[in-house]
Amino acid sequence: MKNVLIVDDSEPIRNQVARALEAAGFAVLQASDGLEGLERARTPGLSMIILDVNMPGLSGLDILDRLKADGLTKRVPVLMLTTEAHSAMVLRAQEAGAKGWLIKPVRMEMLVSAVNRLVP
Repeated sequence: MKNVLIVDDSEPIRNQVARALEAAGFAVLQASDGLEGLERARTPGLSMIILDVNMPGLSGLDILDRLKADGLTKRVPVLMLTTEAHSAMVLRAQEAGAKGWLIKPVRMEMLVSAVNRLVP
């Protein structure tokens, strides 16, 4: 089974995304902040990470930098899911290694389609 980690400080968003992905056949892990996300990102067999940008403590962009610098997580695809639409932030995330950027609110079928495209 393919495992996806959702890192978002909003529990309703995490639960909505988890339900959609589970219905599509994915196993889902959740983390409510950056430090927990970094810890869970080291889960063996992780297929993908979905990251929010605006979170207390470490931002999603900070987490992305750390993930891509870590030998265990650098090859795991990362999809940014955020309310941010600034082109400079999108470019920064792409340069850091993000494979996609979706704006909240997002239709769940669009999110599941993006995950299916990016999961190896």
